[in-house]
Amino acid sequence: MTGRLEGKVAIITGAGSGVGRAASLIFANEGARVVAAGRTLAKVEETAGLVEADGGECLPLRCDVSDSDDVQAMIDAAVERFGALHVIVNNAGVGYSAEPELSMQDVLGTPEADWHTVMDITLTSVFLTSKYGIPRILEAGGGAIVNVSSVGGVRGMYDAHTYSAAKAGMNNLTRSMAIRYAEQGVRVNCVAPGGIDTPMIAPRIQARAASEDNAAPAPAGPPHGLARIAQPEEIAWPILWLASDEASFVNGAILSVDGGSSA
Repeated sequence: MTGRLEGKVAIITGAGSGVGRAASLIFANEGARVVAAGRTLAKVEETAGLVEADGGECLPLRCDVSDSDDVQAMIDAAVERFGALHVIVNNAGVGYSAEPELSMQDVLGTPEADWHTVMDITLTSVFLTSKYGIPRILEAGGGAIVNVSSVGGVRGMYDAHTYSAAKAGMNNLTRSMAIRYAEQGVRVNCVAPGGIDTPMIAPRIQARAASEDNAAPAPAGPPHGLARIAQPEEIAWPILWLASDEASFVNGAILSVDGGSSA
């Protein structure tokens, strides 16, 4: 532990597994008091248990990040419990692990209801946490927002058109907020991961393996330059850096963390 977030309070959405859980543990180890938010209370309680077992402080909260009332309640609870808010990590999103697989089709195969659901959870959520969170960050004297985008938001995708569009929207919302709130002391940045070893991506990796076995076209993008997928911690560490004062002159960046697949 180097204390890079000592004294800071951070909300991390989608904290029940994968990158959100890894970020919760890493942030707490670096001194932050963490609010671990997610759709399933039991999962974020597991995350909180891991944080606390490692000596950190963590408040688990159930939150539907597409719901304005839920988001406001989450932010109010963070400030009530810990006294301030300095960092928001917008990691929540939907994809291949959803039943059915929301947003994973092309335009012609995407039901309108799925389009709206994916946009609400993946993109509108960033609008809501920022709208209600930035005033609290300003009250604390400034801070950082880190949005978890995707390589799919910076290039076209054969399928997953809704997901790709939502992530691209997240990227430009990030840039726009970075311009608007920089002078007030709020930095806003993105990480753009490629494939990650998480429950959301696992079905896609399995489909790729099956298609390779059958010599059929693989339902996935080009391989990574490093020829493997990332572990959640490999995305969480760059998120930590962007949230910390070490990145004090980084604002409006879309940081590719994809093993070179977009190079």
